[in-house]
Amino acid sequence: MTNIFIYSIVSVVIVSLISLLGISVILFKQESIKKFLLFMVSFAAGALLGDVFIHLLPELAEGGGFDLSVSVYILSGILLFFILEKILHWRHCHLSATKSHTHPLAFMNLIGDALHNFMDGMMIAASYMISIPVGVATTIAVMLHEIPQEMGDFGILLHSGMKTGKALLFNFLSALTAILGALLVLIIGANGLNITEILVPITAGGFLYIANADLIPELHKDTEIKNSVIQLLSFVVGVFIMYALLFIEF
Repeated sequence: MTNIFIYSIVSVVIVSLISLLGISVILFKQESIKKFLLFMVSFAAGALLGDVFIHLLPELAEGGGFDLSVSVYILSGILLFFILEKILHWRHCHLSATKSHTHPLAFMNLIGDALHNFMDGMMIAASYMISIPVGVATTIAVMLHEIPQEMGDFGILLHSGMKTGKALLFNFLSALTAILGALLVLIIGANGLNITEILVPITAGGFLYIANADLIPELHKDTEIKNSVIQLLSFVVGVFIMYALLFIEF
C-alpha cells in the first residue's frame, strides 16, 4: 500500500504542476501554440482511448468479467463528464470584463476545473490500486489531456478579466484538488473498502467521453491535408505509447 500511496501522490502532484504551463499562452506566439496543440490534442485522444482499451477494460475483464454493473458504471462515467462539461459552459453576464470586474465565467471555469481535477486524482489513485503499470498508463493519459486543457483554462481566465499572476495562481489551486481526490481514494482503500470496481469503469467512461466528445471533434475542425496527417500520426503514437507500457516493468 505504501508504494501505491507514493506513486499516486507523486503522480497527482506532477499532473497539478501542468497547470503552470498555462503561462505559455502569453509567452509564445499564437501560431506556435496552435501547432503544438494540434499535436497534443490528437496525441491525448490516442492515449486516452489506448488506456481504456489496452489497460482499463482488459483489467476489468481479468478481474471478473463484464456484467451489467460494469456497463452502468461506464455509462455513469460518460454522464458524469458530460455534466462537468455542462458546468464549464453555464455562464451568462452582460458586463464587460475589466480589472475591477471579472466575468462569472472565470469562477464557473475554476469550479468546473476543480471538480474535473478532483476526479482525475480519484481515477489515478484507483488505477494504481489495480496495479502500478495501469496507474502509470492512466497518469500519462491524464497528463497529455491536461496540457491543452490547462492552457485553454488559463486563456479563459485572462479573457474573463483576471490579471496574469492571479489567473496562474487560481488555475494552480484548482489543479491541486487532484491531490484531494487521490487522498480520498487512498484513505478509503486503506480502510479495506474496494472501490476500484466502481471507479475504474467510471474512469473508462470518462476517458471515452473526453476523447470522443471533446478532443476528436476539435481535430475535425482542421481539414488541411498536412495537419490531418500530423493528427493521425500523433493519434497513433498516443495509442502506441499505451501499448508499449505493457512491456515495461515497474
